[in-house]
This record gives sequence, structure tokens and C-alpha cells, in this order.
Amino acid sequence: MNARVPQLYVESLGVGPPLVLLHGFAMHGGLFEPLLPALTPHFRVHVVDLPGHGRSPSIDAVGIERIAATIDDATAPIERPFTVLGWSLGGQAALQWARARPERIARLVLVATTPCFVVRDDWTCAMSAETLARFGDELRVAYRLTLLRFLTLQVRGSDDGRRTLSLLRERLFERGEPTSATLAAALALLATTDLRSALPDVRVPALVVGGDKDTLVPIKATCALAAALPHATHATIEGAAHAPFLSHPRPFIDALRAFIDG
Repeated sequence: MNARVPQLYVESLGVGPPLVLLHGFAMHGGLFEPLLPALTPHFRVHVVDLPGHGRSPSIDAVGIERIAATIDDATAPIERPFTVLGWSLGGQAALQWARARPERIARLVLVATTPCFVVRDDWTCAMSAETLARFGDELRVAYRLTLLRFLTLQVRGSDDGRRTLSLLRERLFERGEPTSATLAAALALLATTDLRSALPDVRVPALVVGGDKDTLVPIKATCALAAALPHATHATIEGAAHAPFLSHPRPFIDALRAFIDG
């Protein structure tokens, strides 16, 4: 879709139908590593580091359309339609990608994904703009400490929160640290992106997965997303927070396989 864009880092492994994995804000594709033993015997998995995250270079203009186009360019060698699994911000990128390039994407798995992260007059199942802005201020003052606190929010209330938090902390910086410019641009993206009006255009089959303990993307938001998509179902992972694939891998994999195989 776009010429001369920086080439994103994509790790490909496994055998079978293609499955693309997109991570969330301030993270990298290595966070999906615990899932790979269950996925790679059945899928050719392509794990993408989003622009400016992990081992991927940054891009000049950061908008959800630009990110989706850059991912599309990086995955151009995948010849047949594939499944895209997007987590949080990665889920928003997946939605935009499927809207722009439906011929390339067979189905979507949207994990802890909301069409709009910030409260609007007609959208209350989200965080306030003030909370997000305060988080940005804290990032500028104490970057590493703030990101570690952000991880705590991702597992708050989860049945297996302590183990999941330990895993997230262990892997957070293993592919380097995103720059302050990357984090500021990604936060601006979270603050301004509102995909609700675009959802009727996303006509590929979709599975929306939400944790009933998620405080960042409430279960009401994931249910609303599933209801607004033309061909979507919702799976609730009981006892999970914002990273259900890490805290509750077995029910998550079961839901994923049932959707793809069904």
C-alpha cells in the first residue's frame, strides 16, 4: 500500500495457515512468546513489532491508517488471506487494516480491544482524557517506573495477576526501550482514535475476547465492539484482566481454536 516505508520487524515460525500477531501499547511481539508452543504446531505465526516498538523502526507520521498500511507492507510476502490477532492497540490497528484491505484478512481476533479508548459524550465505557493525559505526563518524568506501573494496571483484579505481572515485567524491555517520541505519539493515537463509525465496514468474521476484570478496556467496551461488528462473536475470559492470553492461556487458546477451526 505504501512505498519506501521502514520495514517492520517480523518473526515467522511454525507451520500451517498464516496467523499474524499484533501487540499493544509500549510492548513488543515477544510478549506473545508463551503462546507460541500452542500455536506453532498448527499455524505459520508472524509476530510483528509495531512501528517504534521492539526491533521495529519508527515511522514519520503515526496515525492508525499509517500503522495499518505499514503492517500491510511488512506482511506482503504472505500470499493467502490470514487471521490477524490484535491485542489492545494492536486490535485497533487490526480493525483499520481489515477495513482497508479486507481481501487480505480472512478473520480477526480482537483481544482487550476497544474502538475508542477515551470517554466521549456517547461513549462512557472508557478511561477519561484526563487520566490518559496524566499518564503521559508521568511517562515524561519517570519513564521506566511509569511503564512498570502500567503493567500493574493490566493485571489488576486478574485471578493469576502476580504471575502474569512477573512475566510482563520480565519481558518488557527485552527488545529495548521505545523512545519518548514513540510513546508520546502512541498515546496521542490512543487519545484521538475513534473507530466506532468504521465498524460496519469491517465485514470479516471476528472474535472479540475480553476479560471480565479488565480495568483498562472494560468488558462493556469489548461487548459493544462485538455487537457493532457485522460478523462478530464475543468470548469472556472469566477472572482475566487486560492480558487474558497470558493470565488464562488455556481458555484463551480454546476460544481461539474454536473460532478459527469452526
